[in-house]
Amino acid sequence: MISRFIVTIFACVFALPAAFAAGDATAGRGKSQVCAGCHGVDGNAAIPNYPKLAGQHANYLVKQMQAFKSGKRNDAIMKGQVANLTEKDMQDLAAYFASQKTTIGAATDQAKRELGERLYRGGNETKGISACMGCHGPNGTGNQPAKFPALSGQNSAYTLKSLKDYREAKIRAFDEKDDAGKIMRNIAKKMSEAEMDAVAHYIAGLN
Repeated sequence: MISRFIVTIFACVFALPAAFAAGDATAGRGKSQVCAGCHGVDGNAAIPNYPKLAGQHANYLVKQMQAFKSGKRNDAIMKGQVANLTEKDMQDLAAYFASQKTTIGAATDQAKRELGERLYRGGNETKGISACMGCHGPNGTGNQPAKFPALSGQNSAYTLKSLKDYREAKIRAFDEKDDAGKIMRNIAKKMSEAEMDAVAHYIAGLN
């Protein structure tokens, strides 16, 4: 268990992005109006199936917008939204949402919360599932400057959907050079529906 955890830590820390976002948050705020319908004015999506962007690492957000624009991530709504964005637009939007504070939900189901915490902090050695905190941090803040996102307070319905997408290689099917995508797909394939649901529930209240 310890050796697997250490390997995961090294894999996460050294999987660095090619570039870092250096946008203008003030400019990004003016450009973010079109994003508000799904992601909220301040990036805290009220619709459970959409992700919160508030407090997310700027370089990670830029990478996702680039992936939607290139087609490496497939989503009809997002592809249309990013179609006319320049690199500067993406950097500005990322800077704005990164500057916002994430709202934290509540993990009220005790059974789910306890299972989710065990998986998040210790994984499941029997099934070969690594601890989530190895890449996403003990408090869900992500490993910066690595390309693994912050998860703290994320909508549970969105996290559950993302895990299923990784498992089924749907919109999360990045190319073979995407180490983060491959790591997540390998983990998600080993998780049961109940484990995914529990982790998603726990993360919603994590901070």
